[in-house]
Amino acid sequence: MIDEEKKRIRKEIRTLKNAISLEEKTSRSIVILENVEQLPEFIEAKTVMLYWAMADEVQTSDFVIKWAASKRVILPCVNGNTLDLRVFRGVEDLVAGENFGIPEPSGELFTAYDEIDLILVPGVAFDVDNNRMGRGKAYYDKLLSSLKAFKLGVCFYFQLLESVPTDEHDIKMDQIVSE
Repeated sequence: MIDEEKKRIRKEIRTLKNAISLEEKTSRSIVILENVEQLPEFIEAKTVMLYWAMADEVQTSDFVIKWAASKRVILPCVNGNTLDLRVFRGVEDLVAGENFGIPEPSGELFTAYDEIDLILVPGVAFDVDNNRMGRGKAYYDKLLSSLKAFKLGVCFYFQLLESVPTDEHDIKMDQIVSE
């Protein structure tokens, strides 16, 4: 039952995402990320885990580059069924990731999880109770379960729903930021 509902929501959100251009996603992303920049949790954070966006997500590449100048920026890298973390050292350091071709840092592994102050988390859908629904591979849920950092979900307004189906493995966000 939950799986069918998740499948339905993923399809519905994919249709909505496909209806807007990358240019519009980028301009909406700027608004979302400006909202993130106003949060005390972000302002005070010294080490942040961000993500390099896929085409259908809140666009973060300029944000990553901008904040890498003044904060330690960590990016996730797909490694089989898990996410490894690496420090972002500049665009020239990025290589195509193994599963989705998402640019990932090529440097050494970052393992000081306790030093991460804030995590920006993408998702397919979020709800008003700070629940998150991902793409179904549980990459983020596995990683987030071992991190104590402030978890900040980011999404376009149409990804913020009244409720999303959850199970015991789904990790709640501390806050959601939208447009």
